[in-house]
Amino acid sequence: MRPTAPLILAAALALAGTALTGCGGAGSDPDTVKVVYQRSTDNKLVMDEYLAGVKRQFEKANPGKSVKLVPIRAAQNDYNTKIQQMMRSAKTAPDLVYEDTFLLSSDAASGYLRPLDPYLEKWPQWQRFSKTAKEGVKAEDGRTYGVPDGTDTRGLWFNKEIFARAGLPADWQPRTWDELLDAARAVKRKVPGVIPLNVYTGKAPGEAAVMQGFQMLLYGTGADPLYDRAAKKWVAGGRGFRDALEFVRTVYAEKLGPDPSDALDPNVGTVVYGEWLPEGRLAIALDGSWLGQNWLPTGGRPWPRWSEVMGQAAMPTRHGAPPGKVSLSGGWTWALPARSTNPDLAWRFLETLQTKENALQWDIRGAQIAVREDVAGDLAYRTSNPGVAFFTDLVPYTHYRPALPVYPQVSAAIGEAMEAVTTGDSSAAEAARAYDEKLRSVTEGAVVDRSR
Repeated sequence: MRPTAPLILAAALALAGTALTGCGGAGSDPDTVKVVYQRSTDNKLVMDEYLAGVKRQFEKANPGKSVKLVPIRAAQNDYNTKIQQMMRSAKTAPDLVYEDTFLLSSDAASGYLRPLDPYLEKWPQWQRFSKTAKEGVKAEDGRTYGVPDGTDTRGLWFNKEIFARAGLPADWQPRTWDELLDAARAVKRKVPGVIPLNVYTGKAPGEAAVMQGFQMLLYGTGADPLYDRAAKKWVAGGRGFRDALEFVRTVYAEKLGPDPSDALDPNVGTVVYGEWLPEGRLAIALDGSWLGQNWLPTGGRPWPRWSEVMGQAAMPTRHGAPPGKVSLSGGWTWALPARSTNPDLAWRFLETLQTKENALQWDIRGAQIAVREDVAGDLAYRTSNPGVAFFTDLVPYTHYRPALPVYPQVSAAIGEAMEAVTTGDSSAAEAARAYDEKLRSVTEGAVVDRSR
């Protein structure tokens, strides 16, 4: 049963209170850096052990200084609530916080974060970071609020054994959306009983649908198709938006995708990597760089043959226009809370975190896509996991979501538009018009129309 609003608020305050107590008056000791990060089931040993090693390095190089690691064991949303509550006061603010790129802009606007530009201007290592990664950690005010420690990218995973049965090449790389759809149609004709193509869609899968489903299409239709940074306005659902919706409609109208009842299940992502792909029931998946982690011996769904069976291809642009490839990225950053009382010492620890050697170790151990160009080209990194080199090479083509405070409402409106065309309740044009109405409402008219 869904909790009522008061119960949700009470739970959030209780979580925040736990955070306040757990931090224990951060910033009170000028010789101690308090570092807050999320401890999840997936990253417990990896993150704890990695940070413990960096802590030893820092303390050895800085006699008299110490690092206090403050892990917060919580689900993503709960962790976000905790760190935001902690950053509201100098008494509880950590000195360094691990923060999702998705939150940077809104937390900066709320006054929780300190701009890093004065530090970055004097830090030679910043030149090693890719341009796209740097853009992803800028807020709307143009300033940088986080140093990324890795990212993820998205592309097409395909089953080479199914492709062989469908007469498709093992080195497949579609150049346009039409070529992608044609491959799915070939699978449908020649390999019955297999789902040709999965594109996440609808409201229930959330950002899996909106980010790695719809936006992987939308960003292949032209520059700044969702948010115009120069105008600081959202883009109305014009030609590119309608084309992306039409692609989704085609997948489900032609039965090239899973049954809509399965596609609209909030847990469909788990089914994709846990059942459909390893069981040979899905030919092509528009998905993320992390899928292979699930199939390793240490993953949640070991699949010994996955590196032999699965191929990767870049998502093409609509008609093959330059640059010809599309990716979307997320990832995490290290940020300095605005109310930290030890920002300079925290920055020194961050520099230690982000030496080339430490960044390399983290990207390998944490199965991250590198954002530093020197790490991305390192042989130890590029051979650390099957597929990592392919997904790393997509970083120059990637985009980051416009993570502004209103984005969750925009995202929800996109999910509704996708669901309408998936179920056949609306045409692409009708769904785009409905989206426009909601967009103008949630952004209070901050919209630019490029339909003409």
